[in-house]
Amino acid sequence: MIDPHSFTDSTHPLTTHVSLTLYFHFPSSTIHATALLTLQTPHTGPLSLDTRSLTIHKILDPAILAPLPFTLSSSEHPVKGRLLTVYLDNNSSVLILYSTSPSSSALQWLSPPQTFNKTHPFVYTQCHPVHARSVFPCQDTPAARVCYSAKLNLPRELSAVMSARHCDRHDPVGTDLDGLLTNEESGFGFDLKSLWCEEGRVVEEFVMEQPIPPYLFAFAVGELGFREAGPRTRVYSEAVDGVLDAAAREFAGTEEMIRQAERLFGEYDWERFDLLVLPPSFPYAGMENPRMVFLTPTVIKGDASGARVVAHELAHSWTGNLITNKNNEHFWLNEGFTTYAERRIVEAVQGEDIAALNIGIGWRGLNEEMERFKDNMEFTKLKNNQEGVDPDDMYSRVPYEKGFQFLWRIEHQIGRPAFDEFLKKYIATFKFKSIDTETFLDFLKANVHGIEKDIDLKLWTEGTGIPPDAQEPVSNLYIKITSLAKDFKLGRMPREDEVANWKGQEWELYLANLPRAVEASQVLALDARYGLSESKDYEVKVAFLQLAISSRCRDYYGEVEKTLKEVGRMRYLRLLYSGLVQGPGNEEEKILAKRVFAEARECYHPIAQGIVEAIFAKHA
Repeated sequence: MIDPHSFTDSTHPLTTHVSLTLYFHFPSSTIHATALLTLQTPHTGPLSLDTRSLTIHKILDPAILAPLPFTLSSSEHPVKGRLLTVYLDNNSSVLILYSTSPSSSALQWLSPPQTFNKTHPFVYTQCHPVHARSVFPCQDTPAARVCYSAKLNLPRELSAVMSARHCDRHDPVGTDLDGLLTNEESGFGFDLKSLWCEEGRVVEEFVMEQPIPPYLFAFAVGELGFREAGPRTRVYSEAVDGVLDAAAREFAGTEEMIRQAERLFGEYDWERFDLLVLPPSFPYAGMENPRMVFLTPTVIKGDASGARVVAHELAHSWTGNLITNKNNEHFWLNEGFTTYAERRIVEAVQGEDIAALNIGIGWRGLNEEMERFKDNMEFTKLKNNQEGVDPDDMYSRVPYEKGFQFLWRIEHQIGRPAFDEFLKKYIATFKFKSIDTETFLDFLKANVHGIEKDIDLKLWTEGTGIPPDAQEPVSNLYIKITSLAKDFKLGRMPREDEVANWKGQEWELYLANLPRAVEASQVLALDARYGLSESKDYEVKVAFLQLAISSRCRDYYGEVEKTLKEVGRMRYLRLLYSGLVQGPGNEEEKILAKRVFAEARECYHPIAQGIVEAIFAKHA
């Protein structure tokens, strides 16, 4: 096996191209589809594919449209889904006719009331880490990089974006479904060809000519608008002027970030860098889909500090999208490198003080994760064993922040100019490849002679916890904020002149360094002076509400409930629900958490629903 999270067999040829036709049926939250998979080489014998929540109607040899025998495993593996085995006879391609189901883990179907505009439905994908298999049958491992083309058939009043180049928007024609049999033979149980060409439908065509891991496959369909934000960047969202204008202002500096990133890491290889601001249920801060980054609306803060998330997703264009971890056991290769690259971009654009704040917030977060995983130290390693583990369950800041610390340590050892040269060479050497930790370490040792004598590479990559040579950042601003947080323990609140210039990140660092629980009266006094519970910056607001929960300051439980109902970003859900249900003597909080989840559940993405259910299973 190539990957603990995939049925992909290392003895089978990998898929190199996928051609999709997708018919969106909003009333049933279903996509009726065909997938033409092209293999590296012709193959005879079984071919293993990953699926989840898919109905397979028929599988054909596309050359002669003759059926190919296949089996679908009867039971669903909790992480991998169902194994689809197709039996080939010297075939180099295979055509699969299938439908998704409303329970597809990658897809969130939003009814009109769940959208900003309240008039049209919306659907989007979140395929990372192992959910592409719920959109189309595939070898759903980052080791299998594919190019793809797609035709999306949707209601005419809607439009689509993808992690691919947009080629055309046209009226549907029967030839869009080349090779599809007549209704009786297709297995769909209805005539897809006549549905495809119905009045009121339109087809959008896309192509991705660079090989990407399946988890970077992405689309969104809804009533979309856009604003130009730079020569290579448009900002898309639902067609709501307020959201579009705020996003365009927040991300106006994107082109400058791209230029700084190119200076650091080499030419930008994806042509465009467009941004899509999704509805509030999107479970992550951002998703680095090539050409079309997906973002939570919580990154629109009104002071351009949300650009930090854009810097992170931009950095992925080199580290993650160009060079990809071979499987999720090496996830730090994506996220540690990207966190390092993001902070270099931020430093170039916003200065050293802001970069040091980001490092400090990350350092605090890394220490919190060590506490969170104290019963499962395997998850504190950079390279870890994920056999039988759902990658969504162990998602944490460890690969981001410990990975960052490792690379920062190497930079300190050899100096920034040498490390910059090393980075450019690393990216140029492995672009469009999927690699593992050993490959990186071999390359490091070959290019930085004697590094293994100065840094314990095995301890950093395979050891648990935080290595002794990891470093907290040093900057005047950082020291000032952390010492003010220490003063709060002694009952001293910061004066207004001390915080006059603070933006969200300063408050975020301050709150992160406060004690877990303080007197409820202190929480109330801090908020009375600085209005943190009302902050437009969700990082600040959620950090403050965490403090209120851990201090059992129940005056803020209404605000906690409101936040859990208006935002589906997984990090915030994890922090607030965990705060409510952990620890002894909090029956009132557990009842509140369960009621709020019951009422808000349908507004969360399926991945986020699973995370909250896992928190309840453990603590409530």
